[in-house]
Amino acid sequence: MVKPGTLILNVAAGLLMPLQLMFALFLLLRGHDEPGGGFIAGLVGAGAFALYQFAHGPAATRRLLHVDTRDLIGWGLFLAILSALPGWALGEPFLTAQFWKVPVIDVKVSTPLVFDIGVFLVVLGSVLTAVITLTELDQAEAERKERREEGRDKTWNR
Repeated sequence: MVKPGTLILNVAAGLLMPLQLMFALFLLLRGHDEPGGGFIAGLVGAGAFALYQFAHGPAATRRLLHVDTRDLIGWGLFLAILSALPGWALGEPFLTAQFWKVPVIDVKVSTPLVFDIGVFLVVLGSVLTAVITLTELDQAEAERKERREEGRDKTWNR
């Protein structure tokens, strides 16, 4: 197991993470009209947090997120399902796109954007759950092995 905290990786993570997150936002907002969208934006965003994790460790990454990665999956699914309801409520087929213009800030909001945000959250939460959990398991195994070698751990090998 490689310990987090090398100087080059810390500097690179500090510089690249904001750029990756901005690019993920760009892909998310561009996605329903041109190539991109919630899936690829979620992968790019997860890559940013994975880079941060490799530099600072899983505990620091969890603190940076301020939310459990599994909650991201739940909120993403909720938004994806919610995006299907406006068309259905208006008597149109399920998942029919609806568009609204917000007059104060002159921005168009649509159900495809809400759906893309939901997909983004599901992908981000799924990838981060896998990556962080695997790293934590690897760290726990390395600590268990170290204790076993020092004779402090009397548990059986599994």
